[in-house]
Amino acid sequence: MNLRLAWRIGLAFVIVGILAIVALNLAPERRDLREPIPHLHAVSDPQFLRTMEGIFSGNLRGGHEIDTLLNGVEIFPAMLESIRAATDTLNFETFVYWSGEIAEEFANEMAAAARRGVEVRVLIDWAGSIPFEQRLIDIMEEAGVLVHRFRPIRWYTIDRVNNRTHRKILLVDGNIGFTGGVGIGDEWLGDARAPDEYRENHYRITGPAVAQLQAAFAENWLEATGEVLQGERFYPEQPTDGEITAQLVKSSPRGGSRSMHQMLLMSLASATQNIRIGMAYFVPDDIAIGQLVDAAERGVEIDIILPGPHISKETVRHGSRYFWGDLLAAGIRIHEFQPTMYHAKLFIVDEDWVSIGSANFDERSFRLNDEANLNIYDRDFALQQIEIFEEDLARSRLITLEEWENRPWRQKFLDWVASHLRTQL
Repeated sequence: MNLRLAWRIGLAFVIVGILAIVALNLAPERRDLREPIPHLHAVSDPQFLRTMEGIFSGNLRGGHEIDTLLNGVEIFPAMLESIRAATDTLNFETFVYWSGEIAEEFANEMAAAARRGVEVRVLIDWAGSIPFEQRLIDIMEEAGVLVHRFRPIRWYTIDRVNNRTHRKILLVDGNIGFTGGVGIGDEWLGDARAPDEYRENHYRITGPAVAQLQAAFAENWLEATGEVLQGERFYPEQPTDGEITAQLVKSSPRGGSRSMHQMLLMSLASATQNIRIGMAYFVPDDIAIGQLVDAAERGVEIDIILPGPHISKETVRHGSRYFWGDLLAAGIRIHEFQPTMYHAKLFIVDEDWVSIGSANFDERSFRLNDEANLNIYDRDFALQQIEIFEEDLARSRLITLEEWENRPWRQKFLDWVASHLRTQL
């Protein structure tokens, strides 16, 4: 074998290896669900709760209090106030941590907590925090904060570089939790009054689910650092004087990756009156589309709020829009939020069941990302979320089937192209 031939064979092996790694990263886990779930009972039926408890870790518990925080004007002060009040431990995990005013304020408050003796752990997704300034990490680390990036590019993580943590969790002294959709970026400042102020929901939680949120953080922290979080400092006895029943469902490609997909579709299958979905990114797979169409054919009223003219990922907008035809034809109403980027993640079924947290209604959340959603079984809480949803609906524009069918050919072409990236959007 001459040198030139050997070089070509070696190069071919390298190219094949690179293509194999790319394919391994882009291909999500297979779906366990192969068709829509049949409707057997309503979300108000006690059997629905027993089924959800049995399938998803058996952690359905009462005794919660949950405060709804709307937009940065409410979210950031509540989170920062809790950070300032911390006395023992702070654990913070987020997908988006960018540079700017609010990023600096969080870094300074985490550093201040560490200087007064609080153990502070910060876990930031590598891909979501690419614009993050090293200077902010230095501020925290010089004060004693433990800062780690989740799955940075290393030779031993190359097969999982497309699997990100999308969880958004803040835990204070093991007994106060925050979760929802907010990222640490100036885009979330303000009150959704203008295009540069994101519309967002976030939640402050006390009760047994805080320990479940801690476990979700601890799972990712263990992978990133090798440290096991245990003991009363992280899992104290939780108060149970609240009136809300809740359950945390967490998903990961390495374990239970399909549980978020299954959980949300089971809830849609149990709708009898209304489904309300407020979603930043909505690129459903064929099974989820079939589940929504099946509910509409049973007479369930379905409204979906999505970003309108202001969206952070235009490719997602194109990829989403390609799949609207069957939904609109079934009578499902799709609305585009007009004032600013709509980043909420809200699922409401009838007047009894709400799911909040980090998951979008797309294949990336269903099959690629680590996610955590809190399911809430409480009519008063559901009615509160419905009121918020209706207020957003009043600021949205209804998209008709005729408008969708008659959109410009250039838009149709871009939608078709983006639809082939469905599993990555």
